[in-house]
Amino acid sequence: MKKYFTVVLAVVCTSVYAQKMKVEQGAFDFIAGQKEVNVEFDYSNMKLMKENFTNDEYVTKRSGDLEEKTRGKGKTWEKAWNSSRELIWNPKFLELMNKYLGEKEDIYFAEDLSDAKYTLIVETIWLYPGWDAGIMKQHAKVSTNLKFVETANKDNVLLEVSSKNAPGDQWGNNYSNESRVGEGYAKTAKSLAKLILKKAF
Repeated sequence: MKKYFTVVLAVVCTSVYAQKMKVEQGAFDFIAGQKEVNVEFDYSNMKLMKENFTNDEYVTKRSGDLEEKTRGKGKTWEKAWNSSRELIWNPKFLELMNKYLGEKEDIYFAEDLSDAKYTLIVETIWLYPGWDAGIMKQHAKVSTNLKFVETANKDNVLLEVSSKNAPGDQWGNNYSNESRVGEGYAKTAKSLAKLILKKAF
C-alpha cells in the first residue's frame, strides 16, 4: 500500500500540463520557399514563478536562499543561470526548429542572419523552473510569444503565435533548473515547427 501511494504521488507531481499554442494573428503562407529565417530571443519582459518575479528579483532571492544553506553555492548557481540563455535555452530552441523544419523543408533557423527576409522573435513571457527531488518532481513550464516579422521592417507582423506552459521534462532525473527550462524551449520549438509544417506546406 505504501509503495502504491508513493507511485501515485510521484505521478501527481510529474503530471503533464497541456501546452496551449494559439495563432493570435496572421497566416503561414510566407514561410514556404524560404531557405533561412533569422531568430531573435527577447527576455526583457520575462516574469518567473507564480509571484511573477522579474529576473533580477528571482536571481536575488534564489541566490540568497542557496547562499544561506551553503556558502558559495548561490554565486555558482547565479553564474549558471545567467549563462543558460546563451548556452542552453537558445540553442535548444534552434536545435529543434532545425531538426523538424530543416530536415523536412530545408529551412535554416539561426541568430544573426541579417540577410534573411524574415525574423522570428521569441519573446519569453513567463518561466517556472520546476524541481526534482528524486522520486518526486515537477517539470518546468515556459510561456512565449512567437512573432514572425519582416527583418527590414519589424513593425510588419506576418504571424504571431502564443505558446503557454510548454513543459520542460525528461525521462529520469534532472536536478538542473536551467536544463529543465531548456527542455521547455525545445518543446516550444517542436510544437511550433509541427504547426508550421501542418499549416504552411
